[in-house]
Amino acid sequence: MDRLRDRVAVVTGGGDGIGRGISRRFAAEGAKVLIAELDEEAGQRVADELEREFGAEARALRTDVSSRADNVAMVAAAVGQWGTIDVLVNNAWGGGRLSRVEAKTEADMDHGLRVGFLGPFWAMQAAFPTMKANHYGRIINLCSLNGVNAHMGTAEYNTAKEALRSATRTAAREWAPHGIVANVICPAAKTAASRRVFAEHPELEASADASNPMGRLGDPEDDIAPVAVFLASEDVRYVTGNTLFVDGGGHINGAAWAPDLDAT
Repeated sequence: MDRLRDRVAVVTGGGDGIGRGISRRFAAEGAKVLIAELDEEAGQRVADELEREFGAEARALRTDVSSRADNVAMVAAAVGQWGTIDVLVNNAWGGGRLSRVEAKTEADMDHGLRVGFLGPFWAMQAAFPTMKANHYGRIINLCSLNGVNAHMGTAEYNTAKEALRSATRTAAREWAPHGIVANVICPAAKTAASRRVFAEHPELEASADASNPMGRLGDPEDDIAPVAVFLASEDVRYVTGNTLFVDGGGHINGAAWAPDLDAT
């Protein structure tokens, strides 16, 4: 249980869902974890969990990932607290609304791109100097089958996540000589964001479970987070620029996702 002993990790959106699951697994493996979370109470609650349950060093920091300044401050906080940053997990997502492409507004697209693409991009830029100096870094970006399979109703999310996948591959190519690896997880899990969608469209939850080859969407901590541990560990030293579909096989033939959206 010491695969990440004394490594310093920053996890955005660590207050719930996949981010919380990853933070807990990292702490169990010995990492020091900064929870970067817009919801201050949720972030602090998880930081307290990590200290109480795993004896980990943990800190919560209110972070709006749509702000470049907050992403820079987030990385600086980890370096200031522990002297370095070894692992960056870009997981946070700020929600959106299901609507067709023709109904998307400038505000919808701006929000999606700032939270889902520019925020992680700025965080990667901020982490790079320290990782380069250490000749060591692990970047893990959470992307989505929504983008890969072009799910309906979420154009801003799909676009941002596919842009992030592309940027991750480019960073992997450019930063490999510096000992930095960058990889993507495309998960299928029941998260805070999916719970909100399912609450509005309850018929989709049963459909999502039924369409998965394993008959269910994954658990953030037990199904998704162990893969993040691998991508944060020494074992991934020769793996970079990859997308890992941690989805119970959902990517193989695509997933059924056809919410009843009003046509215009």
